Amino acid sequence: MAPPDTFDAYAEGTESARPTDWLRERSEPDWTAAVDGRFVRELAAGDLSDDAFRRYLEQDFAFVETLVGTFGHAVGEAPSMAAKARLVGFLGTLTDEENDYFERSLDALDGDRNADPTATTRAFVDLLERAGREGGYAETLAVLVPAEWVYATWAGAVESPPARFYLSEWVDLHATPEFVDFVGWLREELDRETAAASPRRQRRIDALFRRTVELERDFFEAAYD
Repeated sequence: MAPPDTFDAYAEGTESARPTDWLRERSEPDWTAAVDGRFVRELAAGDLSDDAFRRYLEQDFAFVETLVGTFGHAVGEAPSMAAKARLVGFLGTLTDEENDYFERSLDALDGDRNADPTATTRAFVDLLERAGREGGYAETLAVLVPAEWVYATWAGAVESPPARFYLSEWVDLHATPEFVDFVGWLREELDRETAAASPRRQRRIDALFRRTVELERDFFEAAYD
């Protein structure tokens, strides 16, 4: 049965209900397709072709600059210095360890650092920019949380990383205790913001969250195009 349209209805009679669980359930079936689709299954098994992963990585590299900007926007909108510091810490990971990974992996795959963005990548960039431009902290979290939570979910399910370094390191980057803890913290931030939001704003958060998950699914599938 589909989850209710409002968080209040979802949480009725359940003190432990979390807004992010409600949002995740509302994003089905795209959520399951993103975290357990062909791309992540082949990646986890080491069966993903280099061509598919190269195309995927080129597009992710084209997308990551916007992602960094969205996290930067979240820093400005965050309600406390502690929250700002936590976000700044993750920005350091994106611009250091993850950027180093992109450089080495694209070299190994003979990838194009200036590949033209696909329609899916352009739609994802537009969504992130629009969330920050038209909303506040809650709307920004509504796209950042699913974008990172999807990765923590599928990477955390990989039992034995594949042999090729650019596959195994991509899994490792999203399965570390530090990343998983950060995603958990992001969820707590969105839980609080959603619970405090008006019904109208909750609908906006829900729409942004669901669209992000839909685009994550499309982003993986586009690697085969």
